[in-house]
Formats: sequence, structure tokens, C-alpha cells
Amino acid sequence: MTTDTYGVEIEAGQRFEFGKNWKNFLSEIDDNRIRIAEDATKAVLGMESLDGKSFLDVGSGSGLFSLVALRLGASVVRSFDYDPHSVECARALKQQFFPSNSNWIIERGSVLDAEYLRSLGPFDVVYSWGVLHHTGNLAQALQNVVQLVAPGGLLFLSIYNRQPFLSGYWKSIKRAYNYLPKIGRVAMEIAFLLLYGTGFFIADVIRRRNPSDRWAGHGRRGMSMYVAIQDWVGGYPFEVASPEEIFRFYRDRGFNLRELKTCGGKHGCNQFVFEHQSAH
Repeated sequence: MTTDTYGVEIEAGQRFEFGKNWKNFLSEIDDNRIRIAEDATKAVLGMESLDGKSFLDVGSGSGLFSLVALRLGASVVRSFDYDPHSVECARALKQQFFPSNSNWIIERGSVLDAEYLRSLGPFDVVYSWGVLHHTGNLAQALQNVVQLVAPGGLLFLSIYNRQPFLSGYWKSIKRAYNYLPKIGRVAMEIAFLLLYGTGFFIADVIRRRNPSDRWAGHGRRGMSMYVAIQDWVGGYPFEVASPEEIFRFYRDRGFNLRELKTCGGKHGCNQFVFEHQSAH
């Protein structure tokens, strides 16, 4: 297994501790959030159930979508994350909802660790939401997940969208956030919360939506507004790719694009569902 440099990277301000953020999120997970996540997963995969299918959660974070896969009937669910706090989150979620289920395996691992990935074997559905662009080596991560998808299997990815100026701006913001002491980070969180919170509030009122839904986290990932701001401002390492780059990358490796949802050229993630058409 590759050398574990996680602690060194955190101490040097080179990596955001997503897992600590997810720990704060665990208390917010309820039946409504799980149902929203289930509906979103079924919609994006175009499947009402995962009966009999194996499911791999690459960078499992809170473990919410691993939980969803099991509830949707997956025969085997395997979750791994590089952040040890995220691994703890997934295990806590399993203990709460499926404490005796041996078909949900949770462990620590890195998508950049080729030796570890070879031990996993192929899966019918490989799921990685907003993860690969935070590894510090997006190109290698994109390549490494190819071997994880069984022939005929599905690969679901979301990758930060490339923007000519703003991508560089946000990378600088995220780098600065992780180098700052705690008081500086809190100040940045509050500043961006006020900036984006005001804009979102006005937009929701104009569109006749309930502003409290956004603040409470009644969305696809179920994150409250404040937790989402922490996740966005702090998310480092940070890399981006255009929809065309991701499409061509996997097209050239035997994948067909089944679904695509872009963020409309804005900052945010483009979502892809690929189907593997050839044997490895």
C-alpha cells in the first residue's frame, strides 16, 4: 500500500479534513434525507433497484450513498475513503441502520493506491460523487477507477467543472483556507455564508421556493447550508475538468456515456454515468 501521508498533508495545510465535516453532518441524517438520496440515486442511474448488484463507493464520505445502495437491494456494498474520519462516519451509519449486515464492508483506502484497488475486484456499480478531484492527482484517479468497473457495469462520477478564470480563483481560496488557523477559517466560512446565503435567499424568494429548505439541507446530498459552505470553501486539493475531457477520457477506455448533467458552465460539478462496454 502507498505511504500514508494523510497526517502530514493536514498539518501542512495541503488537505481539507472532509471527514470531520461529515461527522457534523451525521446528526442531520434522517429518514427524509435518506429518501431524497434514494430518489436521486434511482433517477441518475435510471434504475428502481440495485437487486443482486455489487456496489463500490469510492470516497464514501458520510457513507450515506452506501447506505442507500444497501436499501436499494445491492448484494454487496464496499465503501472506502482516504480520510480516517470519513471511515468512522460510514461505520457509525452502518451501526445505526445495518449493524449486523456483513454485506456492507467499510475500510480505509486510497483511489491512488493501485495495489489496494487490485484487491477489490470489479463491481456492477462504481459510485464516486465529488471525490476524484480532491485526491491531488485527478488524472491518475480517473484512470484507476477503470479497473473497478465490471464489463457492462456502471460508473457514476461527479467532477468539478473547468472555468477559465474562476477555477484558479477557487483553488487559491481553498489553499488559503487550509493554511489559515481555525479563527481565520471560521471568518472565511461566515463571509462566504453571508455572501452566498443572501444570494440564494433572494433567488429562492423570486422563484417562490422555501428558503429554509436550502438552509436545512433538503437537497440531493442532504447537507445544510453551513456544512455545504465548509465543504466548498475548504475542499482542497482541488482540480477540475470540462465535460468534454471526461467524456473523451472514458470513451477512449471502452465506456459509453449514458447520462450527463452539467452545471451549466458554472462552478460546481458535472455528473456522468458511463457504461463499460468491454472486458478489462
